Amino acid sequence: MPKTSPVVAPTLDEFEAAREIVSQVAIVTPVLHSNYLTDLTGQEVYLKAENLQRTGAYKIRGAYNRMTKLTDAERKLGVVAASAGNHAQGVALAAKKLGIKATIFMPIGASLPKLQATENYGAEVVLVGAVFNETLKAAQEYAAKQGAIFIPPYDHIDVVKGQGTVGLEIMEQVPDVENIVVAIGGGGLAAGMAVAAKLTAAKAGRKIKVIGVQSEHAAPYVPSLKSGELTEITISRTIADGIAVGKPGRIPFEIIKQFVDKVVTVSDDEIAKAIVVLMERSKQVVEPAGAVAVAALMSGAFKPKGKTVAVLSGGNIDPLLMQKVIGHGLAASERYTTISVMLPDRPGQLVKTAEAIAAAHGNVIEVLHTRHGKGLEISEVELRMSVETTGHEHRQRVLKALQAAGLKARIEAD
Repeated sequence: MPKTSPVVAPTLDEFEAAREIVSQVAIVTPVLHSNYLTDLTGQEVYLKAENLQRTGAYKIRGAYNRMTKLTDAERKLGVVAASAGNHAQGVALAAKKLGIKATIFMPIGASLPKLQATENYGAEVVLVGAVFNETLKAAQEYAAKQGAIFIPPYDHIDVVKGQGTVGLEIMEQVPDVENIVVAIGGGGLAAGMAVAAKLTAAKAGRKIKVIGVQSEHAAPYVPSLKSGELTEITISRTIADGIAVGKPGRIPFEIIKQFVDKVVTVSDDEIAKAIVVLMERSKQVVEPAGAVAVAALMSGAFKPKGKTVAVLSGGNIDPLLMQKVIGHGLAASERYTTISVMLPDRPGQLVKTAEAIAAAHGNVIEVLHTRHGKGLEISEVELRMSVETTGHEHRQRVLKALQAAGLKARIEAD
């Protein structure tokens, strides 16, 4: 079995060289101050808006940097990638810019907007596999058979260097930053950004912290860092599909071991809340994987001390998924509540219920009135209402108002 060469972290000069290349295709995304997160955490918090990047995510940086290193002979062979979305679009656009044929393997059932965007960049899309591992295997087999160049999403040093340009930008935009919080999937972004940012800080004679964030349903870095070895896990279903990776990349892992201070996890409920907050307070549309850094700050998974930048790593969210996530986020924040009221089957009860909710300043969104629910007595009806509230305290006020009116009300489980 061939021995793998040790991983050497890139130098600051190498990141600067990558930035010059990446600037040919990627924009310098803005850093936005977040009043909401600043008030919530008691520390100054900024958002690095990579959701506004070309293709909607940072992936174009690493893909383009890697593909510019290909020889003329390799470019003629074409490139192949496997991705459910962001990496697909990054490779497709990079290939278009460089005049290279791109074939992208995506899983069956991939988001239609992401599929169409990838095709619009000129790539050929092949749908294979019910799960991503099957898609990846098919892409690698195709690359080997056709002699095409496989472009990995994170496990290549040139990809890491390209993603690290995000760190260089942060250090210029917020020079006195003390903490950077960033999503981790395979680890390319966190690895590159951590090295670039820490080397820049060291050059200025100071230190910063880099905190990685994973979904609690797909967090292979937690056991891997604990054991010091690459550890594969079984992924549970998560809304953060963009970082749902079962095993860390070898190159990012070796770098993250040295340069990332801590890795924390967040739940799907916490991610959904973060998406809603980003939309309402910062006017930013962010996909679940792109919101995990904010979820870590909101949930207290990471409690910052000092000026902090949270990276919004992507904004490619399917509108139908967005609709579901917003509803879930509102429910998780106790701002959208289903209340069940058992009523005597006689006139005037609906008015009595509506008056009690109105007195508590609740807003009824939807009503279901039925005589056929399980457990109902012959003389009873059930009223199920979706009620908009401002949070936990208001939700409880609405419930108490109904109960004070002599109604048998209860909050249904979300």
